[in-house]
Amino acid sequence: MTQTQTIRLTNTKTRKKEDFVPIDAQNVRMYVCGPTVYDRAHIGNARPVIVFDVLFRLLRHVYGADHVTYVRNFTDVDDKINARAAESGRSIGEITAQTTQWYLDDMGAVGALEPSAMPRATAYIPQMVAMIEGLIAKGFAYSAEGHVLFAVDKYAAYGKLSGRSIDDMIAGARVEVAPYKRHPMDFVLWKPSDAQTPGWDSPWGRGRPGWHIECSAMAADLLGAHFDIHGGGNDLMFPHHENEIAQSCCAHGHESDGGGFANVWLHNEMLQVEGKKMSKSLGNFFTVRDLLDQGIPGEVIRFVFLSTHYRKPMDWTQDKADQAFATLKKWREAMGAWGYDKSFADEAVVACLADDLNTAGALSALHHQFDAIRKRHAAWSKDDPAEQADIVALMGRFVASAQMLGLLTDDLGGWDSDRVDLTPFATALFALRETAMQTKDFAPVDALKSALLAAGVEVRMSKTGVELDAGPGFDATKLEGLL
Repeated sequence: MTQTQTIRLTNTKTRKKEDFVPIDAQNVRMYVCGPTVYDRAHIGNARPVIVFDVLFRLLRHVYGADHVTYVRNFTDVDDKINARAAESGRSIGEITAQTTQWYLDDMGAVGALEPSAMPRATAYIPQMVAMIEGLIAKGFAYSAEGHVLFAVDKYAAYGKLSGRSIDDMIAGARVEVAPYKRHPMDFVLWKPSDAQTPGWDSPWGRGRPGWHIECSAMAADLLGAHFDIHGGGNDLMFPHHENEIAQSCCAHGHESDGGGFANVWLHNEMLQVEGKKMSKSLGNFFTVRDLLDQGIPGEVIRFVFLSTHYRKPMDWTQDKADQAFATLKKWREAMGAWGYDKSFADEAVVACLADDLNTAGALSALHHQFDAIRKRHAAWSKDDPAEQADIVALMGRFVASAQMLGLLTDDLGGWDSDRVDLTPFATALFALRETAMQTKDFAPVDALKSALLAAGVEVRMSKTGVELDAGPGFDATKLEGLL
């Protein structure tokens, strides 16, 4: 355990950047809200995964891998899942099993480590029922017409996380008006299920949990009533995280001060595509699998995401993907050509990450590192083995630094070497051009070049030859029949 690096994080709860001081440095605990598993994860869903994966790596680096517990849940009981089952005719269990595996595969493809625990909500129903019973017994919740609701007016600190008053919430929120609610902002802890809907026996009849109680119960069971960090996208700040705080603090005896539960709250900003909000109606809605199937490597996706600070809105663009592809290709080629030793991350990169997860700054530091090594390599005299050893050592530190960000790892390797051999196409294009120089008919040259570009191949032609590289949108099927 190497606690020499102070980590500073912007705490949503206090609206300040603060030194991170764990409750127990031997047992650092983090909870992040995971997906509702009813469909493929869109690229916006991947942003918190990558953000908190970097934090997980940093915490492990500073406190030791055996001293950090990271929990990210799966919501596998939800009305969206029920609706998907009804419209598809498939069972709920079949849908959630498939979509959970899709999520794990896609997040693995962008280099995310698996958390320490990935609880499914349906495995924690008894804990949810027990927490709800406790809230009723303490007077913070009430049952009505088969529902159980949290009484918001019983918790004085409600709204402090999001900075909203209850009156503002009522005015600005689409709250369900139901006759059994005592207050418009009261939220559901338990609701009844009909014969076609998943349900469990409870003191209030057969039913299922509300969304918010799931995370409170799973976090308490796996991390305790009081832990270090809770994270998620800023779209969850209200009402989900606000409601988690209310029910958890009241359940565990912190209703008077709003303390307990999570000490630090982190929220990442949202994602856009080509400068616009992602929307199916605009035709700019992409799942992670869509991008992977387009030939964009997961490492490239990760690099683009890391290029923007987590607290700023992020814009996914094809230009950024192309630039990331070129950079990673250059770095990986150098790893193979120059060699590298096992090493440890550079202090400048770690310092950037420790400063509120400044991943953009860390990438900038990596660029500087690589440029310095490249200059050393360009000036290297082949009969100077000591200089070669220095270059290999510097590359080792560079690779270790990149791996702190989840880049240049073995798991993400191979995306370039697995591509189609383009040499025959380069040879054919060069031969066509040589012929065209004699015949003055460049139509065949232009036709093949256009077909290569359409397949996502980067074409560079000079007097001495033709260079072809598969770009991030490379589609090998479009090369079929060209030769």
